[in-house]
Amino acid sequence: MAAEADIPISRSDVGLQNYQTTTPTMTKPLSLGENDQSKVGEIAELLPHPARTSSTLVGIRPEGLLMILIASRFERAHIANYVRPSRMFLCACSHIVVSIIIVSAPAIVAQTVQVDSTPSHVLNSFSPPSALGSTVDRVPSNATDVFFRPDQLKEILSAGWGTISYRQNTELFVQAWHWNPKGTWSDPSGKGYFTGNSSPTEMIRHSYGYSLRHRGFTRNGGTEFDGFSRLNDGDEATYWKSNPYLTKPFTGEDDSLHPQWIVIDLDKKQDVNAIRIAWAEPYARTFQVQYWVGDGDAMDDQAKGEWKGFVSGVVTNGKGGTPALLLDASPINTKYVRVLMTQSSNTCDNHGSSDRRNCVGYGIKEVYVGMMDANGNFKDVLHHSPDQHQSLTYCSSVDPWHEPSDLYVAPDRMESGDQPGFDLFYTSGITRGLPAVIPVAMLYGTPEDSVAQLTYLEKRGYPISYVEMGEEPDGQYMLPEDYGALYLQWATALHRVDPKLKLGGPVFEGVTEDIKVWPDAQGKTSWFGRFLDYLKAHGRLSDLAFMSFEHYPYDGCETPWKNLYEEPQLLTHIMQVWF
Repeated sequence: MAAEADIPISRSDVGLQNYQTTTPTMTKPLSLGENDQSKVGEIAELLPHPARTSSTLVGIRPEGLLMILIASRFERAHIANYVRPSRMFLCACSHIVVSIIIVSAPAIVAQTVQVDSTPSHVLNSFSPPSALGSTVDRVPSNATDVFFRPDQLKEILSAGWGTISYRQNTELFVQAWHWNPKGTWSDPSGKGYFTGNSSPTEMIRHSYGYSLRHRGFTRNGGTEFDGFSRLNDGDEATYWKSNPYLTKPFTGEDDSLHPQWIVIDLDKKQDVNAIRIAWAEPYARTFQVQYWVGDGDAMDDQAKGEWKGFVSGVVTNGKGGTPALLLDASPINTKYVRVLMTQSSNTCDNHGSSDRRNCVGYGIKEVYVGMMDANGNFKDVLHHSPDQHQSLTYCSSVDPWHEPSDLYVAPDRMESGDQPGFDLFYTSGITRGLPAVIPVAMLYGTPEDSVAQLTYLEKRGYPISYVEMGEEPDGQYMLPEDYGALYLQWATALHRVDPKLKLGGPVFEGVTEDIKVWPDAQGKTSWFGRFLDYLKAHGRLSDLAFMSFEHYPYDGCETPWKNLYEEPQLLTHIMQVWF
Protein backbone atom coordinates (compact mmCIF):
# COMPACT_ATOMS: atom_id res chain seq x y z
CA MET A 1 0.00 0.00 0.00
CA ALA A 2 1.21 3.46 -0.82
CA ALA A 3 2.30 5.36 2.25
CA GLU A 4 -0.16 7.98 3.44
CA ALA A 5 -0.40 10.12 6.54
CA ASP A 6 -1.37 8.23 9.67
CA ILE A 7 -4.96 8.39 10.82
CA PRO A 8 -4.84 7.58 14.53
CA ILE A 9 -7.83 6.20 16.39
CA SER A 10 -7.87 7.59 19.87
CA ARG A 11 -10.01 6.93 22.93
CA SER A 12 -11.01 10.58 23.10
CA ASP A 13 -12.32 10.38 19.53
CA VAL A 14 -14.75 7.53 20.11
CA GLY A 15 -15.59 8.05 23.76
CA LEU A 16 -14.99 4.45 24.88
CA GLN A 17 -13.25 3.67 28.17
CA ASN A 18 -12.43 0.11 27.14
CA TYR A 19 -10.49 0.94 24.00
CA GLN A 20 -6.81 0.02 23.67
CA THR A 21 -4.25 -0.74 20.96
CA THR A 22 -1.51 -3.35 20.96
CA THR A 23 1.30 -4.37 18.69
CA PRO A 24 0.43 -6.47 15.64
CA THR A 25 -0.03 -10.20 16.12
CA MET A 26 -0.50 -13.01 13.65
CA THR A 27 -3.19 -14.86 15.58
CA LYS A 28 -6.60 -15.49 14.05
CA PRO A 29 -9.55 -13.35 15.16
CA LEU A 30 -11.25 -14.87 18.20
CA SER A 31 -14.85 -16.17 18.31
CA LEU A 32 -16.24 -14.29 15.37
CA GLY A 33 -19.30 -15.72 13.71
CA GLU A 34 -19.40 -16.44 9.98
CA ASN A 35 -21.34 -13.27 9.19
CA ASP A 36 -19.04 -11.17 11.34
CA GLN A 37 -16.02 -12.56 9.56
CA SER A 38 -17.36 -11.32 6.22
CA LYS A 39 -17.89 -7.88 7.71
CA VAL A 40 -14.30 -7.77 8.92
CA GLY A 41 -13.21 -8.32 5.33
CA GLU A 42 -15.24 -5.34 4.23
CA ILE A 43 -13.93 -3.26 7.10
CA ALA A 44 -10.34 -4.17 6.26
CA GLU A 45 -10.84 -2.81 2.75
CA LEU A 46 -12.00 0.49 4.23
CA LEU A 47 -9.07 0.84 6.65
CA PRO A 48 -6.86 3.72 5.58
CA HIS A 49 -3.49 2.16 6.37
CA PRO A 50 -3.40 -1.64 6.66
CA ALA A 51 0.27 -1.47 5.72
CA ARG A 52 1.08 0.21 9.03
CA THR A 53 -1.97 -0.22 11.24
CA SER A 54 -2.92 -3.25 13.26
CA SER A 55 -4.99 -3.07 16.40
CA THR A 56 -6.47 -5.35 19.00
CA LEU A 57 -9.76 -3.83 20.06
CA VAL A 58 -10.99 -5.12 23.41
CA GLY A 59 -14.72 -5.39 23.98
CA ILE A 60 -15.72 -4.04 20.58
CA ARG A 61 -17.74 -6.03 18.09
CA PRO A 62 -16.72 -5.90 14.39
CA GLU A 63 -19.53 -3.49 13.49
CA GLY A 64 -18.27 -1.24 16.27
CA LEU A 65 -14.87 -1.18 14.58
CA LEU A 66 -16.37 0.16 11.39
CA MET A 67 -18.11 2.92 13.30
CA ILE A 68 -14.95 3.76 15.21
CA LEU A 69 -13.13 4.24 11.94
CA ILE A 70 -15.85 6.66 10.89
CA ALA A 71 -16.31 8.35 14.24
CA SER A 72 -12.59 8.92 14.68
CA ARG A 73 -12.80 11.32 11.77
CA PHE A 74 -16.38 12.58 12.02
CA GLU A 75 -17.27 12.91 15.71
CA ARG A 76 -18.52 16.50 15.68
CA ALA A 77 -22.20 17.29 16.08
CA HIS A 78 -21.65 20.77 14.66
CA ILE A 79 -20.88 19.31 11.25
CA ALA A 80 -24.13 17.41 11.09
CA ASN A 81 -25.96 20.69 11.35
CA TYR A 82 -24.27 22.58 8.55
CA VAL A 83 -21.88 20.48 6.48
CA ARG A 84 -23.25 17.94 4.04
CA PRO A 85 -21.28 14.76 3.28
CA SER A 86 -19.33 14.79 0.05
CA ARG A 87 -20.57 12.96 -2.99
CA MET A 88 -19.73 9.25 -3.00
CA PHE A 89 -18.02 9.32 0.40
CA LEU A 90 -18.98 7.31 3.46
CA CYS A 91 -20.05 9.24 6.51
CA ALA A 92 -22.84 9.58 9.03
CA CYS A 93 -24.39 11.95 11.54
CA SER A 94 -21.61 11.96 14.07
CA HIS A 95 -23.44 12.46 17.34
CA ILE A 96 -25.70 9.54 16.50
CA VAL A 97 -22.74 7.44 15.39
CA VAL A 98 -21.05 7.84 18.73
CA SER A 99 -24.15 6.86 20.66
CA ILE A 100 -24.48 3.78 18.49
CA ILE A 101 -20.92 2.82 19.27
CA ILE A 102 -21.63 2.95 22.96
CA VAL A 103 -24.70 0.79 22.59
CA SER A 104 -23.15 -1.63 20.15
CA ALA A 105 -19.86 -2.22 21.93
CA PRO A 106 -20.49 -3.44 25.46
CA ALA A 107 -17.38 -4.64 27.27
CA ILE A 108 -18.66 -8.16 27.81
CA VAL A 109 -16.48 -10.50 25.76
CA ALA A 110 -12.96 -9.62 24.67
CA GLN A 111 -12.40 -10.19 20.96
CA THR A 112 -9.48 -9.66 18.62
CA VAL A 113 -9.80 -8.30 15.12
CA GLN A 114 -6.73 -9.11 13.03
CA VAL A 115 -5.73 -6.71 10.25
CA ASP A 116 -3.25 -8.21 7.80
CA SER A 117 -0.46 -5.68 7.24
CA THR A 118 1.50 -7.66 4.64
CA PRO A 119 2.11 -5.27 1.71
CA SER A 120 1.64 -8.01 -0.89
CA HIS A 121 -1.80 -8.79 0.51
CA VAL A 122 -3.20 -5.30 -0.04
CA LEU A 123 -6.62 -5.42 -1.71
CA ASN A 124 -7.25 -1.75 -2.24
CA SER A 125 -6.04 1.67 -1.21
CA PHE A 126 -7.15 5.27 -1.11
CA SER A 127 -5.80 8.64 -0.10
CA PRO A 128 -7.72 10.02 2.90
CA PRO A 129 -6.94 13.71 2.19
CA SER A 130 -8.58 13.43 -1.24
CA ALA A 131 -11.14 10.67 -0.64
CA LEU A 132 -12.54 11.75 2.72
CA GLY A 133 -14.05 15.15 2.26
CA SER A 134 -17.15 17.14 2.96
CA THR A 135 -19.13 20.06 1.66
CA VAL A 136 -20.21 23.56 2.48
CA ASP A 137 -23.82 23.87 1.43
CA ARG A 138 -26.41 26.61 1.53
CA VAL A 139 -27.35 27.57 5.07
CA PRO A 140 -30.02 29.77 6.63
CA SER A 141 -28.74 33.30 6.28
CA ASN A 142 -28.80 33.88 10.02
CA ALA A 143 -26.49 30.88 10.51
CA THR A 144 -23.59 31.93 8.26
CA ASP A 145 -21.76 34.02 10.82
CA VAL A 146 -22.16 31.33 13.47
CA PHE A 147 -21.00 28.59 11.15
CA PHE A 148 -17.78 30.39 10.17
CA ARG A 149 -16.95 31.53 13.68
CA PRO A 150 -13.40 30.46 14.70
CA ASP A 151 -14.59 28.23 17.54
CA GLN A 152 -17.02 26.45 15.21
CA LEU A 153 -14.39 26.01 12.51
CA LYS A 154 -12.01 24.53 15.07
CA GLU A 155 -14.56 21.84 15.85
CA ILE A 156 -15.24 21.21 12.16
CA LEU A 157 -11.59 20.98 11.19
CA SER A 158 -10.85 18.61 14.07
CA ALA A 159 -12.93 16.01 12.22
CA GLY A 160 -10.01 15.62 9.83
CA TRP A 161 -11.75 15.93 6.49
CA GLY A 162 -9.57 16.75 3.52
CA THR A 163 -10.99 18.25 0.34
CA ILE A 164 -14.07 20.45 0.53
CA SER A 165 -16.75 20.91 -2.12
CA TYR A 166 -18.79 24.07 -2.40
CA ARG A 167 -22.38 22.96 -3.05
CA GLN A 168 -24.57 25.00 -5.36
CA ASN A 169 -28.13 24.97 -4.09
CA THR A 170 -30.02 27.77 -5.84
CA GLU A 171 -30.71 25.72 -8.96
CA LEU A 172 -32.68 23.19 -6.91
CA PHE A 173 -35.13 25.99 -6.16
CA VAL A 174 -35.29 27.39 -9.71
CA GLN A 175 -33.31 30.49 -8.82
CA ALA A 176 -30.61 32.60 -10.44
CA TRP A 177 -27.48 32.73 -8.28
CA HIS A 178 -25.75 36.04 -7.61
CA TRP A 179 -22.41 34.59 -6.49
CA ASN A 180 -21.24 38.21 -6.28
CA PRO A 181 -23.92 40.65 -5.05
CA LYS A 182 -22.21 43.35 -7.13
CA GLY A 183 -22.51 43.19 -10.89
CA THR A 184 -24.37 44.41 -13.94
CA TRP A 185 -27.80 43.74 -15.42
CA SER A 186 -28.31 43.17 -19.14
CA ASP A 187 -31.08 45.78 -19.21
CA PRO A 188 -29.73 49.27 -18.40
CA SER A 189 -32.85 49.88 -16.30
CA GLY A 190 -31.50 47.33 -13.80
CA LYS A 191 -33.09 43.95 -14.57
CA GLY A 192 -32.74 41.01 -16.96
CA TYR A 193 -29.69 38.72 -16.96
CA PHE A 194 -27.18 39.37 -14.20
CA THR A 195 -23.38 39.07 -14.47
CA GLY A 196 -21.34 39.24 -11.28
CA ASN A 197 -18.36 41.56 -11.05
CA SER A 198 -15.17 39.65 -11.87
CA SER A 199 -12.86 42.23 -10.29
CA PRO A 200 -11.99 41.56 -6.64
CA THR A 201 -12.82 44.50 -4.43
CA GLU A 202 -14.44 44.06 -1.05
CA MET A 203 -14.83 40.64 0.56
CA ILE A 204 -17.78 38.56 -0.63
CA ARG A 205 -19.29 37.19 2.54
CA HIS A 206 -22.84 36.37 1.42
CA SER A 207 -24.56 35.42 -1.83
CA TYR A 208 -28.20 34.66 -2.57
CA GLY A 209 -30.69 33.27 -5.05
CA TYR A 210 -33.31 35.17 -7.04
CA SER A 211 -36.56 33.39 -7.86
CA LEU A 212 -37.25 33.14 -11.58
CA ARG A 213 -40.47 34.88 -12.55
CA HIS A 214 -40.89 32.85 -15.77
CA ARG A 215 -40.92 29.55 -13.91
CA GLY A 216 -43.02 26.65 -15.25
CA PHE A 217 -42.63 24.24 -12.33
CA THR A 218 -45.09 23.79 -9.52
CA ARG A 219 -42.52 21.56 -7.87
CA ASN A 220 -39.64 19.29 -8.86
CA GLY A 221 -36.58 17.71 -7.25
CA GLY A 222 -35.93 20.80 -5.13
CA THR A 223 -39.02 22.99 -5.07
CA GLU A 224 -41.22 20.92 -2.80
CA PHE A 225 -42.66 23.69 -0.63
CA ASP A 226 -42.06 27.08 -2.21
CA GLY A 227 -42.89 28.85 -5.43
CA PHE A 228 -45.37 28.03 -8.17
CA SER A 229 -45.75 27.70 -11.92
CA ARG A 230 -46.79 30.63 -14.11
CA LEU A 231 -48.49 28.19 -16.47
CA ASN A 232 -51.60 27.99 -14.29
CA ASP A 233 -51.30 30.66 -11.63
CA GLY A 234 -54.59 32.22 -12.74
CA ASP A 235 -52.90 35.36 -14.05
CA GLU A 236 -52.45 35.87 -17.79
CA ALA A 237 -50.20 38.86 -17.08
CA THR A 238 -47.48 36.37 -16.06
CA TYR A 239 -45.94 33.71 -18.28
CA TRP A 240 -43.58 30.76 -18.50
CA LYS A 241 -40.69 31.10 -20.92
CA SER A 242 -38.12 28.50 -21.96
CA ASN A 243 -34.36 28.97 -21.71
CA PRO A 244 -33.02 31.04 -24.63
CA TYR A 245 -29.69 29.19 -24.48
CA LEU A 246 -31.48 26.12 -25.87
CA THR A 247 -32.30 27.84 -29.17
CA LYS A 248 -30.44 27.87 -32.48
CA PRO A 249 -28.67 31.23 -32.02
CA PHE A 250 -26.87 29.68 -29.03
CA THR A 251 -26.75 25.93 -29.72
CA GLY A 252 -26.06 26.24 -33.46
CA GLU A 253 -28.59 23.46 -33.97
CA ASP A 254 -32.14 23.49 -35.31
CA ASP A 255 -34.71 24.10 -32.60
CA SER A 256 -36.40 20.79 -33.45
CA LEU A 257 -33.34 19.02 -32.00
CA HIS A 258 -34.07 20.65 -28.63
CA PRO A 259 -37.87 20.57 -28.41
CA GLN A 260 -39.19 22.41 -25.39
CA TRP A 261 -42.22 21.13 -23.51
CA ILE A 262 -44.67 21.55 -20.70
CA VAL A 263 -46.42 18.70 -18.88
CA ILE A 264 -49.71 19.04 -17.04
CA ASP A 265 -50.56 16.61 -14.24
CA LEU A 266 -54.33 16.13 -13.98
CA ASP A 267 -53.94 14.55 -10.51
CA LYS A 268 -55.84 11.45 -11.61
CA LYS A 269 -56.95 9.93 -14.89
CA GLN A 270 -59.61 12.09 -16.46
CA ASP A 271 -61.38 12.36 -19.81
CA VAL A 272 -59.71 14.96 -22.04
CA ASN A 273 -60.47 16.05 -25.59
CA ALA A 274 -59.46 19.73 -25.71
CA ILE A 275 -56.83 22.25 -24.69
CA ARG A 276 -56.69 26.03 -24.65
CA ILE A 277 -53.31 27.75 -24.58
CA ALA A 278 -52.91 31.45 -23.92
CA TRP A 279 -49.64 32.04 -25.76
CA ALA A 280 -47.13 34.69 -24.79
CA GLU A 281 -44.36 35.95 -27.09
CA PRO A 282 -42.56 34.12 -28.53
CA TYR A 283 -45.19 31.47 -29.28
CA ALA A 284 -44.93 28.07 -30.95
CA ARG A 285 -45.58 27.93 -34.69
CA THR A 286 -45.20 24.16 -34.65
CA PHE A 287 -46.24 22.01 -31.72
CA GLN A 288 -48.12 18.85 -30.84
CA VAL A 289 -50.29 17.87 -27.91
CA GLN A 290 -49.82 14.37 -26.50
CA TYR A 291 -51.09 12.14 -23.69
CA TRP A 292 -49.27 9.59 -21.53
CA VAL A 293 -49.83 5.85 -21.84
CA GLY A 294 -48.00 3.43 -19.58
CA ASP A 295 -47.65 1.75 -16.21
CA GLY A 296 -45.18 4.26 -14.81
CA ASP A 297 -45.40 7.87 -13.73
CA ALA A 298 -44.84 10.18 -16.71
CA MET A 299 -42.28 12.23 -14.78
CA ASP A 300 -40.65 9.83 -12.34
CA ASP A 301 -40.91 6.54 -14.31
CA GLN A 302 -40.25 7.94 -17.74
CA ALA A 303 -39.11 4.68 -19.32
CA LYS A 304 -42.33 2.87 -18.32
CA GLY A 305 -44.65 4.33 -20.87
CA GLU A 306 -44.82 6.59 -23.91
CA TRP A 307 -46.35 9.77 -25.23
CA LYS A 308 -49.03 9.37 -27.90
CA GLY A 309 -50.35 12.18 -30.02
CA PHE A 310 -53.98 13.19 -29.96
CA VAL A 311 -55.61 12.63 -33.36
CA SER A 312 -55.95 16.38 -33.95
CA GLY A 313 -53.11 17.46 -31.70
CA VAL A 314 -50.57 18.54 -34.35
CA VAL A 315 -50.34 22.25 -35.21
CA THR A 316 -47.99 23.47 -37.95
CA ASN A 317 -49.17 27.04 -38.44
CA GLY A 318 -49.63 28.39 -34.93
CA LYS A 319 -50.39 32.09 -34.74
CA GLY A 320 -50.34 32.71 -31.00
CA GLY A 321 -53.36 34.17 -29.25
CA THR A 322 -55.60 32.02 -27.04
CA PRO A 323 -57.11 29.37 -29.30
CA ALA A 324 -59.07 26.37 -28.03
CA LEU A 325 -58.05 23.19 -29.81
CA LEU A 326 -60.30 20.13 -30.13
CA LEU A 327 -57.83 17.26 -29.78
CA ASP A 328 -60.03 14.24 -30.47
CA ALA A 329 -63.64 13.51 -31.29
CA SER A 330 -63.69 10.95 -28.47
CA PRO A 331 -62.41 11.62 -24.94
CA ILE A 332 -59.01 10.21 -23.98
CA ASN A 333 -58.68 9.01 -20.40
CA THR A 334 -55.23 10.05 -19.11
CA LYS A 335 -53.44 11.64 -16.18
CA TYR A 336 -50.75 13.57 -18.09
CA VAL A 337 -50.85 15.90 -21.07
CA ARG A 338 -47.74 17.24 -22.82
CA VAL A 339 -47.30 20.14 -25.24
CA LEU A 340 -44.14 19.57 -27.32
CA MET A 341 -42.86 22.67 -29.16
CA THR A 342 -40.43 22.47 -32.09
CA GLN A 343 -40.58 25.80 -33.99
CA SER A 344 -40.75 29.28 -32.49
CA SER A 345 -42.23 32.50 -33.80
CA ASN A 346 -39.04 34.21 -32.58
CA THR A 347 -41.06 37.25 -31.63
CA CYS A 348 -40.02 39.31 -28.62
CA ASP A 349 -41.62 39.11 -25.18
CA ASN A 350 -42.54 42.13 -23.11
CA HIS A 351 -38.91 42.68 -22.06
CA GLY A 352 -38.20 44.24 -25.46
CA SER A 353 -36.16 43.61 -28.58
CA SER A 354 -32.83 45.06 -27.42
CA ASP A 355 -31.70 41.64 -26.13
CA ARG A 356 -32.06 38.71 -28.52
CA ARG A 357 -32.60 36.37 -25.56
CA ASN A 358 -36.03 37.99 -25.18
CA CYS A 359 -36.99 36.93 -28.70
CA VAL A 360 -36.28 33.19 -28.85
CA GLY A 361 -37.80 30.08 -27.30
CA TYR A 362 -41.41 29.74 -26.22
CA GLY A 363 -43.76 31.53 -23.85
CA ILE A 364 -47.15 30.54 -22.40
CA LYS A 365 -49.31 32.76 -20.20
CA GLU A 366 -51.81 30.13 -19.06
CA VAL A 367 -52.86 26.64 -20.08
CA TYR A 368 -56.31 25.03 -19.75
CA VAL A 369 -57.10 21.32 -20.27
CA GLY A 370 -60.47 19.58 -20.28
CA MET A 371 -63.53 18.78 -22.34
CA MET A 372 -65.22 20.59 -25.22
CA ASP A 373 -68.80 19.75 -26.18
CA ALA A 374 -70.36 19.76 -29.63
CA ASN A 375 -71.29 23.42 -29.26
CA GLY A 376 -67.71 24.47 -28.57
CA ASN A 377 -68.21 25.01 -24.86
CA PHE A 378 -64.96 24.33 -23.00
CA LYS A 379 -64.76 23.00 -19.43
CA ASP A 380 -61.35 23.30 -17.78
CA VAL A 381 -60.39 20.63 -15.20
CA LEU A 382 -57.27 22.35 -13.87
CA HIS A 383 -56.93 24.27 -10.64
CA HIS A 384 -55.36 27.71 -11.19
CA SER A 385 -53.72 29.49 -8.25
CA PRO A 386 -50.40 31.24 -7.44
CA ASP A 387 -49.29 28.66 -4.89
CA GLN A 388 -48.48 24.98 -4.38
CA HIS A 389 -52.18 24.07 -4.51
CA GLN A 390 -52.38 24.64 -8.26
CA SER A 391 -52.56 21.63 -10.58
CA LEU A 392 -49.01 20.41 -11.00
CA THR A 393 -47.12 21.48 -14.09
CA TYR A 394 -43.58 20.76 -15.27
CA CYS A 395 -41.39 22.29 -17.96
CA SER A 396 -38.29 21.53 -20.02
CA SER A 397 -36.39 24.68 -18.99
CA VAL A 398 -36.79 28.18 -17.57
CA ASP A 399 -35.54 31.54 -18.80
CA PRO A 400 -33.11 32.96 -16.17
CA TRP A 401 -34.43 36.52 -16.62
CA HIS A 402 -35.21 38.20 -13.27
CA GLU A 403 -35.32 41.49 -11.36
CA PRO A 404 -33.84 42.79 -8.07
CA SER A 405 -37.23 42.34 -6.39
CA ASP A 406 -36.97 38.57 -6.99
CA LEU A 407 -34.36 38.24 -4.24
CA TYR A 408 -35.58 35.44 -1.97
CA VAL A 409 -34.26 35.66 1.57
CA ALA A 410 -35.93 34.39 4.73
CA PRO A 411 -33.27 34.30 7.46
CA ASP A 412 -34.18 31.00 9.08
CA ARG A 413 -34.92 28.92 6.00
CA MET A 414 -32.48 26.81 4.01
CA GLU A 415 -34.32 27.15 0.68
CA SER A 416 -34.16 30.93 0.88
CA GLY A 417 -30.85 31.20 2.65
CA ASP A 418 -27.25 32.06 2.07
CA GLN A 419 -24.75 30.54 -0.33
CA PRO A 420 -21.71 31.59 1.73
CA GLY A 421 -19.55 34.04 -0.19
CA PHE A 422 -16.46 32.68 -1.95
CA ASP A 423 -14.09 34.95 -0.07
CA LEU A 424 -15.50 33.81 3.25
CA PHE A 425 -15.35 30.19 2.09
CA TYR A 426 -11.72 30.31 1.00
CA THR A 427 -10.28 32.58 3.70
CA SER A 428 -12.06 31.02 6.69
CA GLY A 429 -9.63 28.08 6.78
CA ILE A 430 -12.27 25.44 6.14
CA THR A 431 -10.57 24.35 2.90
CA ARG A 432 -7.23 23.82 4.72
CA GLY A 433 -5.65 25.56 1.73
CA LEU A 434 -6.47 22.57 -0.50
CA PRO A 435 -8.07 22.97 -3.93
CA ALA A 436 -11.86 22.90 -3.69
CA VAL A 437 -14.61 21.65 -5.96
CA ILE A 438 -16.45 24.71 -7.25
CA PRO A 439 -19.83 24.80 -9.06
CA VAL A 440 -21.21 27.12 -11.69
CA ALA A 441 -24.91 27.84 -12.18
CA MET A 442 -25.74 26.44 -15.60
CA LEU A 443 -29.42 25.39 -15.68
CA TYR A 444 -30.57 28.87 -14.66
CA GLY A 445 -27.47 30.95 -15.33
CA THR A 446 -25.55 32.47 -18.21
CA PRO A 447 -22.10 31.65 -19.62
CA GLU A 448 -21.03 35.25 -19.07
CA ASP A 449 -21.77 35.06 -15.37
CA SER A 450 -19.89 31.77 -14.97
CA VAL A 451 -16.91 33.21 -16.82
CA ALA A 452 -16.92 36.17 -14.44
CA GLN A 453 -17.09 33.80 -11.46
CA LEU A 454 -14.09 31.71 -12.49
CA THR A 455 -12.17 34.85 -13.47
CA TYR A 456 -12.80 36.26 -10.02
CA LEU A 457 -11.61 33.10 -8.26
CA GLU A 458 -8.43 32.92 -10.32
CA LYS A 459 -7.69 36.58 -9.75
CA ARG A 460 -7.95 35.92 -6.04
CA GLY A 461 -5.59 32.98 -6.42
CA TYR A 462 -8.04 30.50 -4.89
CA PRO A 463 -7.14 26.89 -5.78
CA ILE A 464 -9.77 24.93 -7.75
CA SER A 465 -9.69 21.17 -8.21
CA TYR A 466 -12.82 20.61 -10.32
CA VAL A 467 -15.74 22.63 -11.68
CA GLU A 468 -19.20 21.08 -11.49
CA MET A 469 -21.55 22.22 -14.24
CA GLY A 470 -25.02 22.94 -12.90
CA GLU A 471 -26.84 21.04 -10.19
CA GLU A 472 -29.05 17.94 -10.44
CA PRO A 473 -30.50 18.36 -13.96
CA ASP A 474 -32.35 15.06 -13.53
CA GLY A 475 -34.23 16.52 -10.57
CA GLN A 476 -35.19 19.47 -12.80
CA TYR A 477 -36.48 17.00 -15.44
CA MET A 478 -34.01 18.36 -18.01
CA LEU A 479 -33.39 16.05 -20.95
CA PRO A 480 -29.75 14.99 -21.48
CA GLU A 481 -29.44 16.61 -24.90
CA ASP A 482 -30.51 19.96 -23.46
CA TYR A 483 -28.03 19.62 -20.61
CA GLY A 484 -25.41 18.68 -23.20
CA ALA A 485 -26.15 21.79 -25.27
CA LEU A 486 -25.72 24.02 -22.22
CA TYR A 487 -22.63 22.07 -21.12
CA LEU A 488 -20.82 22.72 -24.40
CA GLN A 489 -21.62 26.44 -24.37
CA TRP A 490 -20.33 26.79 -20.81
CA ALA A 491 -17.29 24.57 -21.48
CA THR A 492 -16.30 26.70 -24.47
CA ALA A 493 -16.63 29.89 -22.45
CA LEU A 494 -14.85 28.61 -19.34
CA HIS A 495 -11.94 27.06 -21.19
CA ARG A 496 -11.29 30.44 -22.75
CA VAL A 497 -10.71 31.66 -19.21
CA ASP A 498 -8.49 28.72 -18.32
CA PRO A 499 -7.90 25.73 -20.65
CA LYS A 500 -6.70 23.70 -17.66
CA LEU A 501 -10.02 23.78 -15.80
CA LYS A 502 -11.41 20.30 -15.16
CA LEU A 503 -15.11 20.41 -15.93
CA GLY A 504 -17.66 17.74 -15.18
CA GLY A 505 -21.12 16.63 -14.13
CA PRO A 506 -23.98 15.85 -14.52
CA VAL A 507 -24.22 16.10 -10.70
CA PHE A 508 -27.10 13.64 -10.46
CA GLU A 509 -29.47 13.42 -7.51
CA GLY A 510 -28.85 10.74 -4.88
CA VAL A 511 -29.39 7.58 -6.89
CA THR A 512 -28.10 4.01 -7.09
CA GLU A 513 -29.40 2.99 -10.52
CA ASP A 514 -29.21 4.36 -14.04
CA ILE A 515 -31.53 7.32 -14.58
CA LYS A 516 -34.11 6.67 -17.28
CA VAL A 517 -35.81 9.28 -19.42
CA TRP A 518 -38.40 9.29 -22.18
CA PRO A 519 -36.99 7.27 -25.10
CA ASP A 520 -35.39 9.13 -27.99
CA ALA A 521 -35.88 8.33 -31.66
CA GLN A 522 -33.59 5.29 -31.27
CA GLY A 523 -35.41 4.07 -28.18
CA LYS A 524 -32.53 4.94 -25.82
CA THR A 525 -33.59 5.79 -22.28
CA SER A 526 -30.29 6.11 -20.36
CA TRP A 527 -29.79 9.74 -19.28
CA PHE A 528 -26.04 9.46 -18.87
CA GLY A 529 -25.64 7.34 -22.00
CA ARG A 530 -27.44 9.91 -24.11
CA PHE A 531 -25.46 12.77 -22.60
CA LEU A 532 -22.22 10.99 -23.54
CA ASP A 533 -23.62 10.33 -27.01
CA TYR A 534 -24.29 14.06 -27.38
CA LEU A 535 -20.73 14.98 -26.42
CA LYS A 536 -19.31 12.32 -28.75
CA ALA A 537 -21.47 13.44 -31.66
CA HIS A 538 -20.07 16.94 -31.29
CA GLY A 539 -16.47 15.75 -30.86
CA ARG A 540 -16.35 17.19 -27.35
CA LEU A 541 -16.04 14.20 -25.03
CA SER A 542 -12.69 15.61 -23.88
CA ASP A 543 -14.58 18.48 -22.23
CA LEU A 544 -15.90 16.01 -19.64
CA ALA A 545 -13.03 15.57 -17.17
CA PHE A 546 -15.07 13.75 -14.52
CA MET A 547 -18.52 12.42 -13.73
CA SER A 548 -20.22 13.27 -10.43
CA PHE A 549 -23.35 12.23 -8.61
CA GLU A 550 -24.80 12.36 -5.14
CA HIS A 551 -25.11 9.31 -2.94
CA TYR A 552 -26.29 9.20 0.66
CA PRO A 553 -25.45 6.05 2.66
CA TYR A 554 -27.77 6.94 5.49
CA ASP A 555 -31.41 7.64 6.27
CA GLY A 556 -31.09 11.01 7.93
CA CYS A 557 -29.62 10.52 11.38
CA GLU A 558 -31.40 7.21 11.97
CA THR A 559 -29.03 5.17 9.89
CA PRO A 560 -29.44 1.40 10.28
CA TRP A 561 -26.29 -0.69 10.45
CA LYS A 562 -27.19 -2.57 7.29
CA ASN A 563 -26.84 0.62 5.24
CA LEU A 564 -23.21 1.01 6.23
CA TYR A 565 -22.40 -2.67 5.78
CA GLU A 566 -23.80 -2.57 2.25
CA GLU A 567 -21.74 0.43 1.16
CA PRO A 568 -18.74 -1.33 -0.47
CA GLN A 569 -21.02 -3.54 -2.55
CA LEU A 570 -23.44 -0.73 -3.30
CA LEU A 571 -20.77 1.68 -4.52
CA THR A 572 -19.28 -1.07 -6.67
CA HIS A 573 -22.72 -1.57 -8.20
CA ILE A 574 -23.13 2.15 -8.88
CA MET A 575 -19.78 2.25 -10.66
CA GLN A 576 -20.78 -0.75 -12.78
CA VAL A 577 -24.07 0.90 -13.75
CA TRP A 578 -22.39 3.92 -15.30
CA PHE A 579 -18.96 2.63 -16.24
